[in-house]
Amino acid sequence: MNNLRPSVLVIALFSLFIVLGGCSQREKITALQQLSGKEFAVPTGTVADKLVLSKLPDARFQYYNTVMDGALAVKTGKADALAYDEPILKNIAAKVDGLVILKEMITVDQYGFAVRKDDAPLKQAIDRTLGQLKTDGTGTEMLRRWFPVSGSPAPMPEIASSGDNGILRLGTSSVTEPFSFVDGSGMVVGYDIELARRVAAGLGQKLEVVNMDFGALIPALMSGKVDMIAACITITEERSEKVLFSEPYYTGGIAAMVAQ
Repeated sequence: MNNLRPSVLVIALFSLFIVLGGCSQREKITALQQLSGKEFAVPTGTVADKLVLSKLPDARFQYYNTVMDGALAVKTGKADALAYDEPILKNIAAKVDGLVILKEMITVDQYGFAVRKDDAPLKQAIDRTLGQLKTDGTGTEMLRRWFPVSGSPAPMPEIASSGDNGILRLGTSSVTEPFSFVDGSGMVVGYDIELARRVAAGLGQKLEVVNMDFGALIPALMSGKVDMIAACITITEERSEKVLFSEPYYTGGIAAMVAQ
């Protein structure tokens, strides 16, 4: 009897280890449908939760103040996935090990600059710049600069403009890296900012960047506080009733980020 007790104890402890180990292991998520009934992290104040429900009606949600807080929740196992704009999730995945983006998108959307309804000439100038960037290859170079496979975006190049024709005011929200964010020197930079500087240069104007909350962008544009807005802004029918959008410059949408 005394000889059997240690063996029984070892078996019991080993069984407990297996049970606990199995509980701590996370299911490897490789497809969107595997997230049915799972916990999604979403940034507060976005419509990401509603868009997830359009695909996964039984999804559950945790709300976070920032996208990075949501990414940390996924990495530490507090949430099963993070739902947000695909290009911004790409930027996070390039810098944070252990996080990947599922191939199947929750939604597919296009992003554009917006101007006031009565400012067709500025829309045409933006569209003209976008066309030139595609033709001369600069657009491809910009994508490589701002959307690296790994690491952080490269520094923004100097874009000279005479400023002879006045000031072009851009409204943006610097929480949408790599489209618009504050760099180490305190400057607002990003893909959208470089595009705006190229538009201003083409018009012979000096760009003035006005940073604000995302929700204030369209009201600021409509009231005349800024001339155009850009910050990873999705082109929608509802927004198009209020503003005039440029041609799309990026196709993305809402995606799901999971632990690798």
